Order: sequence, then structure tokens, then C-alpha cells
Amino acid sequence: MEQYVIKGNRPLVGEVDIAGAKNAALAIIAAAVMADETVTVDNLPDVRDVNVLLNAIKEAGAIVDRVDRHTVRINGSTLNDLVVDNEYIKKIRASYYLVGALLGKYKNVEVSLPGGCNIGSRPVDQHLKGFRALGAVAEIAHGRICARADRLTASHIYMDVVTVGATINVMMAASMAEGKTIIENAAKEPHVVDVANFLNSMGANIKGAGTDVIRIKGVERFHKTEYSVIPDQIEAGTFMMAAAVTKGDITINNVIPKHLESISAKLIEIGCKVVEGDDSLRVVATDRLRNTNIKTLPYPGFPTDMQPQMGVTLALADGTSVITESIFENRFRYVDELIKMGATIKVEGSVAIIDGVRSLSGAEICAPDLRAGAALVLAALSADGYSTVDDIVYIQRGYEDFHLKLRKLGGQIDIVSSDAEIQKFKLKTG
Repeated sequence: MEQYVIKGNRPLVGEVDIAGAKNAALAIIAAAVMADETVTVDNLPDVRDVNVLLNAIKEAGAIVDRVDRHTVRINGSTLNDLVVDNEYIKKIRASYYLVGALLGKYKNVEVSLPGGCNIGSRPVDQHLKGFRALGAVAEIAHGRICARADRLTASHIYMDVVTVGATINVMMAASMAEGKTIIENAAKEPHVVDVANFLNSMGANIKGAGTDVIRIKGVERFHKTEYSVIPDQIEAGTFMMAAAVTKGDITINNVIPKHLESISAKLIEIGCKVVEGDDSLRVVATDRLRNTNIKTLPYPGFPTDMQPQMGVTLALADGTSVITESIFENRFRYVDELIKMGATIKVEGSVAIIDGVRSLSGAEICAPDLRAGAALVLAALSADGYSTVDDIVYIQRGYEDFHLKLRKLGGQIDIVSSDAEIQKFKLKTG
């Protein structure tokens, strides 16, 4: 089993290039099968979730041509299996986007219930509500999301909660429904906007993405397009925190600074220097950082996917900080691992109370999910001594070349699969 081995207590310094946004890419890949002409998507991140979804649609009959590591051509005209229940699709959360895409195109689909990280309950009730409002019969049966309709007709849909997944899914289905659909209380995240822009580039008529009201005029068919995925807001935020945690100086390239404003604001508040460029950010941390309070909220609030990384940062800050997690109930699973490294944190329900310590110490730790795993790697890079991080398959789901990018910044980190390789790493770095 592969794991990271890390020697910490070195500032990370240099430049890093950010890959395409995983969460946008997954929805865009699903939407691409809605066209019967060839769609070219570039700036795809080369991460496990993306590769799993590409394999899933290929097995369902779509033409998938990997042009290079970050570019793919997709043609959905040959897709012949509207029951998507293969080994790939069960591994990732984003499988449910195929429901909206295939319901819109074929008016009939069954997709296995999604997998992904165990960070808390992520119900599909709002997805089903939206599909039903468009005239579909939508239900969960035999471990699948099933939806079918003789035809889809426009509707006025109010989301009970702000949900990115349901906003995107219903937006895809509605883009091929008859009439004009309105989605209220829609999610405003950057990847919602990116998926809307992609659909529009194929001929959809979607307005208002990025606001809480999205208006969609249905069209009969989609045409070919070429599209580039936006940069990954969460990967960028993770490297911003890497500078903060290790007292480093990192310039993060290929970003949209506006997408990172809530993260930048908190880093400035606790004592980091953040310099914004047109498509870059530089984060510098020299002195010990200060405490603060955080509450995760839908965009443009502080993202839940950045909460563990901020938790690690505040574990080393001066004073007592409070993090309130309002999105996912299992988002503090990294805390027990951080306590092994010397952190002082108490979790009470959805609140973590963090008394900052001056330093962490290396330990054998385990990644409980994607973002928590990345956060624990940052903790290990700041800690005294050596650490190993198990279950790195979670991290590889969403970060392209994570250890290589960290190594380029001066981090001492490697992937190993045996005790002998760990000893070799220690001899090399000792």
C-alpha cells in the first residue's frame, strides 16, 4: 500500500502551477456526452476521479480519445448503455452528474448511487425534486438513481438548500427540456458557472449562473465545442495554506484570484502577506500567525473543502481559534490524527476549539478523506521529524502530482510502499 513519507520543519518556497478544477471537470465530462458531435475539453486535471469518470463513460459506449494528459475528446453519439452501473462509477461522488446529462438527452437513465469520501451525509433529494419538477419519474431503486420521462418540460424550481450537485444536475437536464426553467436558491460556486459556460458553448441557453437565480431556455440538441476548465480553487487554496503552515513564500500561478477571496481574507487576518496578480497569488508567512474564527458557508463564503487545511494552520497559530462546520458533519475526522502530532483541539458537534501550539511533531497518520489528507500532509511538512501518511489514494483523487509539486517547493516528501523505502528516504534526508 502506497504512503507518503515526509521530513518536516522546512519552509516551502517557490512557484507552483495549479491544475484544472476537479469539481468542474467532472460535471463537464458528464455534460459532454449530451452532444452527438465531438467535444474537446482541455486543462483537465490528471487525477483519479477524472480518469474514473472517463473510463465509466467509455465503458457505457461513448468515444473517449485522450489527446494528451490534460486534453480529451468526447463523442456521446455512440453511447448505448443508459444503465451506468460499472465498477468505475461506484467509486466517485460525481457519478450522479450522468443522471442529469442522460435524462436531458435520452429522457431515461439509471446510475449507481455514488461513492467518494465519507465526510458526511450528501443526500440526493434535491436532485430528485428537480428532476420530478421537470416531469420525470425519479427515484432510488436497487442501489441506483433512476429517472425517466416521456418528455421534460420547464418548471420553476426552488432548492430547499443551497446545493452545488443538484444545481448542476438539474441545470443539465433543464437545458434540454421544453420551455424556460428557473432555478431559485441556486449554488453560486465557480464550478457551477464553469459548467453553465460549457453548456452554453455547446448551444445551451443558460443565464444567471453565479447568482442565486438561474434561467434556462431548453434547446433540442447540442453541438461540438472546445472548452478549457477553470483553475482549481481548492488546490490553489491548499498551496496558500502550505505557505502559511510552513512559514513559507509561495507564488501560486494559473488561478482566478476572485475565487480565492474568502481564503485570502482569512490568511491576511491571521498575519500572512497576500499579493494578488492578474492570474497569480503570492502568500508569505514569516512570523507566528494569529488566531481567528471560521464558519464554512456556500460560496462566496469560506469553503468547507478548505476547512481541514485551515484547521492545521490554526493549530499552529497563537491563541484560541474556533471553526464551525456548517456543511458536512464528518469534516473533523482529521482532528484525531492531528492530536497524534501534538495539536490541542476539542471537537463538540459541529465546532472545533483549537488552542494553538508552537510546533507539531512527526507521527504515523492516516488520511481519512481527500481534503483532510492534504491538510495532514501540510501538517507533516511543518512538523519536527518524520511522518508517514497512509491511505493517500484519497489525496490522489483530487490533487495532480501533489508530492512532486511540494517537492519542487522544497518539501521533503516521497511515495513509498515498504519499510525499506522509508529507511532509504530517511538515509537520504537525514
